[in-house]
Parts: sequence; C-alpha cells; structure tokens
Amino acid sequence: MRNKARRVHDTLTAERQPVDGWLLFCALAILCIGWVMVTSASSEISSERFDGNAFYYSMRHGIFIVIGLVAAICTLRVPMSAWQQRSFAMLMLGFVLLVVVLVVGREINGAKRWIPLPLVGGVQASEIAKLCLMIWLAGYLDRRLDKVRASVVNGLILPCVPLLLMIVLLALEPDFGSIVVMGGAVMGMLLMAGVAWWGFIVLLGLAGGGGWLLAIAEPYRWERLTTYTDPWANMYDSGYQLTQALIAFGRGHLSGMGLGNSVQKLFYLPEAHTDFVFAVLAEELGLIGATAVVALFGLLIYRAFKIGRRAELAGLPFSAYLGYGIALVLGAQAFINIGVASGLLPTKGLTLPLMSYGGSSLIVSCVQIAILLRIDAETRKLTRTPTGNAAAPRRKAKKPTETPQGAQA
Repeated sequence: MRNKARRVHDTLTAERQPVDGWLLFCALAILCIGWVMVTSASSEISSERFDGNAFYYSMRHGIFIVIGLVAAICTLRVPMSAWQQRSFAMLMLGFVLLVVVLVVGREINGAKRWIPLPLVGGVQASEIAKLCLMIWLAGYLDRRLDKVRASVVNGLILPCVPLLLMIVLLALEPDFGSIVVMGGAVMGMLLMAGVAWWGFIVLLGLAGGGGWLLAIAEPYRWERLTTYTDPWANMYDSGYQLTQALIAFGRGHLSGMGLGNSVQKLFYLPEAHTDFVFAVLAEELGLIGATAVVALFGLLIYRAFKIGRRAELAGLPFSAYLGYGIALVLGAQAFINIGVASGLLPTKGLTLPLMSYGGSSLIVSCVQIAILLRIDAETRKLTRTPTGNAAAPRRKAKKPTETPQGAQA
C-alpha cells in the first residue's frame, strides 16, 4: 500500500510530466465532489420547482461541467503570449460586461448581476471581469516592473484606477463579495511585485476605510455585519440563513449524517446548492469530509502559487503574476465562502469555486485552472534540458584566486 502511494506521489510530482499533476488532481476531485453535493443539496428544491424532477439542477450542473471542461481544453491551446498581447482588450471586455449588466441585466434578489442569454439562462459579468482585470494587471506589471518598484504613482495609483472604476460598477449592481475578492487579489499581486511596504499599508488602510463607509451607507449591510457576531439573537430574521448553516455543521459531527441524508436542505437552509453547499457537505460528510475538501482547496492554491513562482524564476513575469492573481482569486473566494458558511465571516453572495451550482463561476474557474496548467506547461518546456529532465539551478562560478608574484616557484 505504501509503495502504491509512493508511486502515485512520484507520478504527480514528476518533472517529466507535461503539467502539474497535483493541481489537475485537486481540480478534478473538487469538480466531482461538487457535482455530487449539488445533486444532493438540490434534490428537494428541484423536485418541488420542476414537477418532481429531482435531478434538474444536477443535470444542468453536469452540462456546465462539460462546457467548463471544453472551455478549459480550448484555453490550454492558447499560448500565454496571446493573453499578454491582448491584456488591454481583456480589460475593456471586463468594463463592457459590467456596464451592459447594469443596462440589460436581470435582477434577482435585488441585485443586477446576470446578463440574460438564451439556453444558458445568464452570464454573471463579475466572474469574467475578475479574470480580465488579473490579465491586464499581469501585463502592466510585466511592462513596468522596474517603475512599479521605484515609484508610488506607477506602483499603486495607476494600477488601482481600473480597480476603482470596476468597484464603482460592482457597487451599482451591487456585488460586494466580488469587490472584496477583486480588491484583495489586486493588492496581493502588487505586494508580490515588490511595491513599497508603506504604500501598500496606506492602500490597505484606504481600502478598509472605503469598506467601512460602504457598510454603514445602507442599513441592511450594517445589519449583516452585526448579525454574524450573534446570529441566534435574530435567528428568525437577519440571522436565519447563518443559524441554519450552523445547525447543518452541528448535525454533521465527525463522520456526517450520510450522503443524501441532510435535513437542512429540506427548505430550511436557503441557497443550499449554491452559496451554502459547503454547509450541506459538512452535514452529510461531517468533519472528516469538510476537512478533506478544505485540504484539497489548500493544496490547489499552494500548487497555483508554486506554478507562479516557477514561472517567475524562469524569467516569465507575465505568466508569474497572472498565476499569482488566479491563485489569489480562487483562494480568496474559497476562504470567504467557507468562512461565511461556518459563521466566521458576514454573509456574502459568493460561490465556492468548482463546487457550487452556477454556470458562470464554474466555467470561469475551469478556464482559470487551464491557464495555470498552460503557465506550468510553458515553464516546464522552457526549463527542461534536452534529456527530458528539469534543468538544475545554475551555480555561480568562483573567481580564481590570484597567486602572489613572490610565491611563484
């Protein structure tokens, strides 16, 4: 058994493989677990809404997975140079989508976040805009890296102008979860690019102050912030969704109630198959299952950062910073979703990447994984020796010591 595990480990980590095996394994595992959990969490609500068809949402989720995998395969064939050359066009695409959704967007639960489309239902503009912003910022850092590290204007002010414009558009939807993820990813990329610490701290303070102003501007936002500290005080009002999620966690215990045996999905927990699918997973699979999924996400984010670091060491700054940005987006979104479901963070409408029901989030997440795999493939090809093995790090040659003239024989 130990030898088999060793062989699997060696296969996934071997340098001769075309792409990172661990990243691919984690992504496919989360996709499969997500499909199973969406099927379980949506069975009752699907049966009620669609004349007894308990697998309606499951079948749609399966279709979205197929579309996401096809999109990922197509993305794998696109060289990173193509993304780099079209980085500004991608930024403009993000702005266009965020403007279009405000004009023709479909309003659901008081928010205009979806552009209606036939067959698929709609596209969530913010999901695509996040990726577009990461591509543009990676290109900006590649072109002006020296100026970014030397100047506050180039390092903080100019990169944050598109971010601020997108924040304004997202606030009009409103979509504050995407604002947090997008802002955190941009600040993380700037920090990794070597922006001055004092400037980064100032930017962080301004972001915190802006978030505070947005929170107190509307009573319902402030209520969300205060409710999560003691949801049981308003368990039948503003704290209802969080208390039901906590009940799901409590019922799960160590090994869970068993797959399909969730009680909270029986119309107690709202959005059980979308934003709170992790709570249903914790109820059915328990602490063991929830910990395993968190470990998969942790390993996926670690491998994404490692891919970015390998690209940076190989002299591919655009690929490196784009890899960092994707890792930050996926990591922040997963952290916030799991934190909200477990009561660690205030309620936000963010899906769990690769798991929650939702076509836009799922397809864009698959594309992001494919970009990471493409970055890794190009980095491996660049650093691989003619024999097929990874090139060893170069060592600096020692300077020959000069022999004193009087010491010569």
